[in-house]
Amino acid sequence: MNPYWGSGFFDFFSILFYRLMGKMPLSQLAPDEVQLIILLCITISMGLLGVFLSLRKMTMLANSLSHTTLLGIVLCFLLLKTPVHTLMMNPLTLLLSSLISCCLTLILTELSHKLFKLQEDASIGLVFTTLFALSILLITVFTRNAHLGTEVITGNVDALSIHDIPYTVLSTLGITLVTCLFYRAWVISAFDVEFAYLAGFSIRFHHIIQLFLTALALIVSMRAVGVLLALSFLISPVLIARQWSKKVSSLLFLSLSLGLSFSFLGVALSRHILSYTQVPVSTGGLIVTLLSLAYFVSTALTFRQKIRFNDSTPLSK
Repeated sequence: MNPYWGSGFFDFFSILFYRLMGKMPLSQLAPDEVQLIILLCITISMGLLGVFLSLRKMTMLANSLSHTTLLGIVLCFLLLKTPVHTLMMNPLTLLLSSLISCCLTLILTELSHKLFKLQEDASIGLVFTTLFALSILLITVFTRNAHLGTEVITGNVDALSIHDIPYTVLSTLGITLVTCLFYRAWVISAFDVEFAYLAGFSIRFHHIIQLFLTALALIVSMRAVGVLLALSFLISPVLIARQWSKKVSSLLFLSLSLGLSFSFLGVALSRHILSYTQVPVSTGGLIVTLLSLAYFVSTALTFRQKIRFNDSTPLSK
């Protein structure tokens, strides 16, 4: 019996608090708690990587990866002939899919940029639309009975189980560890590439590491939120945080705080809507909607502050 069944928005937090405090049995995780753990891990991974991708102006490339990771999954499915659920939760397959996606994106983007003399943003757009279209084509031709399209493209938080937690937690711990290890190099290269070269940092190496980790995070998050929503988890909290912070440390803290907070709100609100209207709402889609609304509200507030600042500034001759 799900302890959250029939609970409202505030009841959800009360039940969660009592269970965490040991006042209610926690012998087995409820589906809502499984969703919450996995979404919290996803927001941590995406928040850490999103900050540095945004600072290095690589969000367009991240958008490309959010689509080309689908091709890595499809190719692994075709090569290994493995059931979809097993494929998505196999750590070696996840790494292989990430590597395939990262390499394809980098190589084809670089080739189109060098050979066809395209601008970098144009080459990225060409690559990700081509590879994403190829992915959809392969899905429709070879995986008609695998339901790979629905599972990978749109995601399904409600289908998550306790067996999905270990791989999500491990990938989050790995991304966090690598971020801490290369934090100084990533910060320096984000603001001054020439100084990073002089300091002995390999910009190309760190560029590939960031893209590989991004592809890994996107693939791990596909089962929960899907490829179409994963980019919002990667970018939206950072865009909001950049409007209120000027330092990298505060940007990281605020971005992670926003992602974690909206994950809690999304799961609780999704349970509330199901309890009172009997309508199963996509939890991932709900979180993305809340993040988008928060961005527009934040933009309006910061814009209003700028107007007030300009109005209070004395005119000079």
